[in-house]
Amino acid sequence: MKITSYRLAVAVALGTALLLVFGAGALGIVGDGGRADLMYAGVLVVGLIGSTMSRLRPKGMAMTLAAMALAQILVTGIALLAELADDASVLDLLGLTAMFSGLFAVSAWLFHRAAEGERRAPVRLQ
Repeated sequence: MKITSYRLAVAVALGTALLLVFGAGALGIVGDGGRADLMYAGVLVVGLIGSTMSRLRPKGMAMTLAAMALAQILVTGIALLAELADDASVLDLLGLTAMFSGLFAVSAWLFHRAAEGERRAPVRLQ
């Protein structure tokens, strides 16, 4: 396992999750922090379930972060289709979604790189 890729992936994932909590909770992504922003908690639930199931192994974490990126896009799609974004600009909402899903995707890619390094590690016989 590439330790640097793994650690960087963890840092990006946790940083993005903290930004999502702060953005949805304090500032509001869809409007001004109302009930619609609670949907973004589902993205974090996907991350908690995925990381528990994968036991924090790089390959499983790569799939988990990819699922989180897709969940982020899905939540925004639901908010737009249900017309919950009456207070928020659609362009702002799409921009924030691109930022969060992009950061989750970068973390997934870094976990994928760490998993590749894990496969290629030489076996030492004693």
